[in-house]
Amino acid sequence: MDNRPPRVAARALILHEDRLLLVNAYPGGLSDLWCAPGGGVRPGRSLHENLIREVHEETGLTVSVGAPCLINEFHDPDSGFHQVDLFFRCTIAAGTLSDGWRDPECVVTRRRFFSRADLDLGRIRFKPDSLPAAAWDGVVAYDPLEVIVR
Repeated sequence: MDNRPPRVAARALILHEDRLLLVNAYPGGLSDLWCAPGGGVRPGRSLHENLIREVHEETGLTVSVGAPCLINEFHDPDSGFHQVDLFFRCTIAAGTLSDGWRDPECVVTRRRFFSRADLDLGRIRFKPDSLPAAAWDGVVAYDPLEVIVR
C-alpha cells in the first residue's frame, strides 16, 4: 500500500441555464462515470489558479471562481491512492463548448451539460453522490471518504 499524502484537487460546479457541466475524465472513454471538471493542484499556485487552468484544459472555457461548496474524498484501498476534492461554484467568463476542442492531456473525452433530472433519475453515473444538492440546492457539504468508483 502507498503511504503518500492525499492528493488535493480543485473542481468546478458550473451551472449554465440550469444545467450542470460534467466531464468524462477517462482516457478512451473507458468508463461511463461523469464528474465535475477540475484536477490536481500544482504546488505554489492557488486553488483558484489551478481550477481556472484545469477547467480551461478540460473544457476550453474560462471561468470565474466563486465560493467553495463541497468537499469530497475518495480512496483506492488496493493502491493506497487518496484524493481530496475541493469544489467551488464557478461561472463561465468566456468561451463555449465546441466540437473542435481537445483536452491537451487526453484525459477528458467528453464534456456536456446535464439537467437535474438527468442526475436525479439515474440517467448518468456520476460522483460524488452529493453533487446535485451542492449544485442546485446550495448545500455546502462534506461527502466523506468513499472507495473509488471507475
